[in-house]
Amino acid sequence: MKILVVNAGSSSLKYQLFDMDTGAVLAKGNCERIGIDGAITHKCAGKNDHKANVSLPDHRAAVKEVLALLTDTSVGAVRSVGEIGAVGHRFAHGGERLRASARLGADEIAYLESIVPINPLHGPPAISGYKALAEAMPHAVHVGVFDTSYYSDLEDYAYIYPIPYELYEKYRVRRYGFHGTSHRYVAGEAAKLLHNPHAKIVTCHLGNGSSITATVNGKAVDTSMGFTPQDGVPMGTRSGAIDPTVLTYIMKKEGLTPEQAEKLINSQSGLFGVSGVSSDCRDVKAAAEGGNARAKLAVKILVHQIKKIIGSYIAELNGCDALVFTAGIGENDSELRALVCKDMEGLGIAVDEKINAAAPRGATVELTKAGAKVRTFVIPTNEEYMIARDTLALSK
Repeated sequence: MKILVVNAGSSSLKYQLFDMDTGAVLAKGNCERIGIDGAITHKCAGKNDHKANVSLPDHRAAVKEVLALLTDTSVGAVRSVGEIGAVGHRFAHGGERLRASARLGADEIAYLESIVPINPLHGPPAISGYKALAEAMPHAVHVGVFDTSYYSDLEDYAYIYPIPYELYEKYRVRRYGFHGTSHRYVAGEAAKLLHNPHAKIVTCHLGNGSSITATVNGKAVDTSMGFTPQDGVPMGTRSGAIDPTVLTYIMKKEGLTPEQAEKLINSQSGLFGVSGVSSDCRDVKAAAEGGNARAKLAVKILVHQIKKIIGSYIAELNGCDALVFTAGIGENDSELRALVCKDMEGLGIAVDEKINAAAPRGATVELTKAGAKVRTFVIPTNEEYMIARDTLALSK
C-alpha cells in the first residue's frame, strides 16, 4: 500500500509518500510560507528535484499543489491519487480522549476542535490540513497519529500537577508530553539493539524544541514536556522549566499581559534569551567558542538541565539500560553529547570520545565506552515512518 504522511504547520505542509510494501520513500517535499507568498520543494526518487514559488493562500491550495506534483508525469511518483490508499496525519495533541493512533472521522475532528484552546498553535493547521486532504482524497483511509498518545499510560502521579485538583477536572490541566512519536520510535529501535523489549531507556530528543522521556517495557513512564511543549530543558527560544513565580513577578514588574508573558517564555527565552545571539545551537556554540560569555553560559545551562533530567529519570527507573540521543542537535552535535555524558560514570554512562567525534550523520551509532554499564546510542529519528506504520495498521 502507498501511504501519504502529512505534517501541517501554521504556514507549512511537509509530506512523504511511502511504499509500505518495501518501506521506500517514493517522494517527499515541503510547502512553505502558506498564507504569505508560497514556495514548494519536491523530491521524487530517480527524478529531478522541483522547486517553485507558487501561490499558497491556504492549506487547501497547498494540498492541491502536492497532489498535482505527486501525479505529475515528469516529477511525480504515482499515476493517479487513487493509488494512494491512506493518509497519515501528524497531530501534536490528542488530548485525553485520543490515547492512540486512530482513524479520523467527524467525531474525532470535532473532539480535536474542542481541545484547540489547549493546543492553539498546532491544532488549527493540522485540522485544516486534514480537512483539505479528506476533501481531495475521499477514497483514502485517514489516520491521526498523536504526539501525546505515547504518554497516555503515565501514572496519575506522573501527570497530575500539585495544584487544586478541581482545575484538572475543569480544564484538563495536566502533563501531556510531546515528541511522543519520535521517542516511541527511537526507544523501540534501542530495545531492538539491546535485544530486550523490557529495557529501561532514556531518550533525548534534542533540537530547536527538546524533550527527554523515560521508557520501560516499551511504555513511557515520564517526560520533560508538560501541559505544553514549554516545560523541561531550555530550547531555542523556550525557557523550559522555571519557577512559576518568576513569570508572575516579571508580569507585575513589566506590566505584561498573559499573552505577552507567554511570548516571553515561548519565543524570547532559551538559548536566544540567554545568549542574545541566536536560537540555533550551532550559532550559539560558535559565539561561545569566539569568547562570547553569554553564549558560553547558555550552553552550560542547556547541558546542566539535560544532565539533571537524565539523572532524575535513572533514579525513577531504578537503573538504565540505554541512553539515546536523537533529533537535530542530538544526532549531529558530538560536542554537546560529550558534554552531557561527561562526569556521568557514577550513573554508568560513559562514551568513547573517538567514536562519538567520528559518528557519521544519519546513522545509528553506539557510543558506549568499554566497561560502561549503560549503553549509549545515536539513533536518527523517523517520525514519518512511524506515522506510516500506524496508518498501515489501521487501514487493514
